[in-house]
Amino acid sequence: MRTRTTTATTGLVTALAALLVLAGCTAPGDSWPAASSSVASVPAHSGGGSGFEGPRPQDQNLLAWTGDPNDAGHVTAQSSAGVGGRVTLVRIVLREQITWSNVWLGLAGIDPNAQLANCYLGVYDAKGTLVATTPDISPQLMTDAIAKPFALGKPFTAAPGTYFIALLLNGTWATNGLTLKSTGAGISVNAGLTPPNLRYSNLLTGQTSLPTTVNLAEQSTSTINTGWASQWYAIS
Repeated sequence: MRTRTTTATTGLVTALAALLVLAGCTAPGDSWPAASSSVASVPAHSGGGSGFEGPRPQDQNLLAWTGDPNDAGHVTAQSSAGVGGRVTLVRIVLREQITWSNVWLGLAGIDPNAQLANCYLGVYDAKGTLVATTPDISPQLMTDAIAKPFALGKPFTAAPGTYFIALLLNGTWATNGLTLKSTGAGISVNAGLTPPNLRYSNLLTGQTSLPTTVNLAEQSTSTINTGWASQWYAIS
């Protein structure tokens, strides 16, 4: 009889333990995992998507821009004496690799009587090395006052990083005739920045072509602070 009692007791304890596991219960001090632990692995509901993030260049078949063109309502104008021969730089930051083929410029107004020559758009990298340039764009600055692309002489692969779009104008034009689209930021465009990282700046004088290298530590705001600032550019 003693043997039967022991066997019966052992069987009862085993069955009770199995029942507790199935029920997700443990006795104090036990380390059995709860049977319902798989429920905890279901991720919590995130509450929806990331929401509206504003206009993107891709919405307008562009790869990058200095800002939403919808905000480029201001017009910058400078005399040929104030801008001619100077290299104007506008910083742009790429966050993914692209094939850069065109620089878009917002041409707000033209001067039909202008005499233009040796006008260029180009791209400098963060070291101040010229990595691409357009042919002379003088003829295109005489027609069609719209936002339009200016083709680089040779497209290039642009890795993520900081670049500077360069504009060089030469010739003579009416101050309020040849104008570019920009934001209304004025002298506040470089808030919090110093050379060689100014967002808008100018370099050198007397240039008839874009130099192969520039010293970004020499960035100046001599023309930027007089109204020639925050030009709108885009990339395609």
